[in-house]
Amino acid sequence: MRDPYLDELKNDFNKYTNNLKKLKKKLLKTKSPQEREKIIKQIDNIAKQMENNQKQSTKVTKSRIKERRLKK
Repeated sequence: MRDPYLDELKNDFNKYTNNLKKLKKKLLKTKSPQEREKIIKQIDNIAKQMENNQKQSTKVTKSRIKERRLKK
Protein backbone atom coordinates (compact mmCIF):
# COMPACT_ATOMS: atom_id res chain seq x y z
CA MET A 1 0.00 0.00 0.00
CA ARG A 2 1.51 3.29 -1.13
CA ASP A 3 0.55 6.22 1.03
CA PRO A 4 2.48 9.51 1.23
CA TYR A 5 1.74 10.01 4.92
CA LEU A 6 2.81 6.47 5.83
CA ASP A 7 5.94 6.93 3.73
CA GLU A 8 6.69 10.11 5.65
CA LEU A 9 6.23 8.31 8.97
CA LYS A 10 8.55 5.55 7.78
CA ASN A 11 11.20 8.09 6.74
CA ASP A 12 10.92 9.80 10.12
CA PHE A 13 11.33 6.44 11.86
CA ASN A 14 14.47 5.76 9.82
CA LYS A 15 15.88 9.15 10.83
CA TYR A 16 15.23 8.36 14.48
CA THR A 17 16.99 5.02 14.06
CA ASN A 18 20.04 6.69 12.51
CA ASN A 19 20.14 9.27 15.29
CA LEU A 20 20.00 6.51 17.90
CA LYS A 21 22.94 4.74 16.28
CA LYS A 22 24.99 7.95 16.34
CA LEU A 23 24.09 8.66 19.96
CA LYS A 24 24.96 5.10 20.97
CA LYS A 25 28.44 5.46 19.48
CA LYS A 26 28.84 8.82 21.16
CA LEU A 27 27.69 7.36 24.49
CA LEU A 28 30.20 4.53 24.29
CA LYS A 29 33.07 6.94 23.56
CA THR A 30 32.40 9.54 26.25
CA LYS A 31 33.75 9.29 29.77
CA SER A 32 32.04 12.30 31.33
CA PRO A 33 29.04 11.43 33.54
CA GLN A 34 27.36 14.74 32.68
CA GLU A 35 27.76 14.14 28.96
CA ARG A 36 26.46 10.59 29.34
CA GLU A 37 23.40 11.90 31.17
CA LYS A 38 22.66 14.34 28.33
CA ILE A 39 23.05 11.61 25.72
CA ILE A 40 20.79 9.23 27.66
CA LYS A 41 18.10 11.93 27.86
CA GLN A 42 18.38 12.46 24.10
CA ILE A 43 18.07 8.72 23.51
CA ASP A 44 15.01 8.60 25.75
CA ASN A 45 13.37 11.48 23.86
CA ILE A 46 14.02 9.82 20.52
CA ALA A 47 12.60 6.55 21.83
CA LYS A 48 9.41 8.36 22.84
CA GLN A 49 9.18 9.96 19.40
CA MET A 50 9.64 6.55 17.78
CA GLU A 51 6.90 5.09 19.95
CA ASN A 52 4.50 7.89 18.99
CA ASN A 53 5.48 7.44 15.35
CA GLN A 54 4.64 3.73 15.51
CA LYS A 55 1.31 4.39 17.21
CA GLN A 56 0.39 6.95 14.55
CA SER A 57 1.47 4.59 11.79
CA THR A 58 -0.72 1.83 13.20
CA LYS A 59 -3.73 4.16 13.46
CA VAL A 60 -3.29 5.40 9.90
CA THR A 61 -2.82 1.89 8.53
CA LYS A 62 -5.99 0.67 10.22
CA SER A 63 -7.86 3.72 8.95
CA ARG A 64 -6.63 3.17 5.38
CA ILE A 65 -7.62 -0.50 5.49
CA LYS A 66 -11.07 0.45 6.75
CA GLU A 67 -11.41 3.01 3.93
CA ARG A 68 -10.47 0.39 1.33
CA ARG A 69 -13.06 -2.05 2.71
CA LEU A 70 -15.77 0.60 2.58
CA LYS A 71 -14.94 1.45 -1.04
CA LYS A 72 -15.50 -2.16 -2.13
